Amino acid sequence: MTQLTAAKLKDGPYRAVLTLDPQENIELPFNFEVLQNGKKLVIKNGEEKIVVDEIKKKGDSVFIKMPVFDTEFRCRITEKGLEGFWYNHYRKEKNIIPFKAFYGESHRFPFVPGKTNPYFEGRWETTFSPGTSDSSKAIGIFHHLEQTDYLSGTFLTETGDYRFLEGMKHNNEIYLSCFDGSHAFLFIGSMKTDEEMIKGKFYSGAHWQENWIAKKNEQFKLKDPEEITLVKNKDEIIDLTFMNFDKKMISLHDKKFENKAIVLQVMGSWCPNCLDESAYLSTIYKTYKEQGLEIVALAFEKTTDFENAKAQVSRLIKRYDIQYTVLLPLQTGKDKASESLNFVNKITAFPTTIFISREHKIVKIHTGFSGPATGNEYLRFQQATEGLIKNMLKN
Repeated sequence: MTQLTAAKLKDGPYRAVLTLDPQENIELPFNFEVLQNGKKLVIKNGEEKIVVDEIKKKGDSVFIKMPVFDTEFRCRITEKGLEGFWYNHYRKEKNIIPFKAFYGESHRFPFVPGKTNPYFEGRWETTFSPGTSDSSKAIGIFHHLEQTDYLSGTFLTETGDYRFLEGMKHNNEIYLSCFDGSHAFLFIGSMKTDEEMIKGKFYSGAHWQENWIAKKNEQFKLKDPEEITLVKNKDEIIDLTFMNFDKKMISLHDKKFENKAIVLQVMGSWCPNCLDESAYLSTIYKTYKEQGLEIVALAFEKTTDFENAKAQVSRLIKRYDIQYTVLLPLQTGKDKASESLNFVNKITAFPTTIFISREHKIVKIHTGFSGPATGNEYLRFQQATEGLIKNMLKN
């Protein structure tokens, strides 16, 4: 009887932490709520809510499989909440991270909000790994919630965005984190008021960390996402052939695609930005398929095994009710994607979206995806994409 009582996974709020660096005591916090007598939990990152319902209990042990992504928690119920490890099966090294969750705690970072000074508000020209060969540019977008010290935000890059980040301002410091089952992101930075600059460190799981700096710059722009991946010959009739889930080879020359405008989605179920785009394209397909639109996704998975790839992508299809065609190249990485799609110069990011006319000629190529966390950027992408699709369907 005592064991059954101890093993109860209580409904209610939890504050969770992943210990990214035990020696430096670097912890990534996030929040979730347990519902339905422990049968479901909801992870919260800003406006995002991730429903997790693949939960198994045995004695005082709890096994939580993240939706779509091949990651999981293996933990035990304690007096304070949960304790165990997060396993990232995509990685071979540094893929097991200590995890704790504290029942009844709803704050994210362990600070008490002070008198607000919303100086992190706005757009920031950001450089990751400044002064190194790995240096790259981004745009930081931060927003003080209702003029408080609580913050939400993201970073835009030329290959996508960092999705929903949540945190707070504490004194002159900024703290932001995200956990979605694939991303385990932690950003820490300090405002150098004499330089009008943020200087900080970014942690991605236990395997990666780098410095970052940012200066307020509302006018800064990244490279145009339509000028990164280019078609080699605009007059070429595009064709490709890949396997579907029944191991049947599907081609754009098939009758199903004859005289159809096509959106070709180069993606992977392991890629959070691809999930955001898949959710969007799922609605687009239902809206325009009767007018002559087809969408074809090429899922470049982390495995070349057919059954494993099929299982992973099937979870994505089920979660977002994807009714368009999904094919399995059974290849991994951007280099293999570039080889497979030899009518473009290169594939630099997942997702990459290729818009093809009814004559099966490439109209436009868009690298990366600015998802819902980017606010106005996402709205602009939606407007431009639907305008393009309507024109493709007219011709």
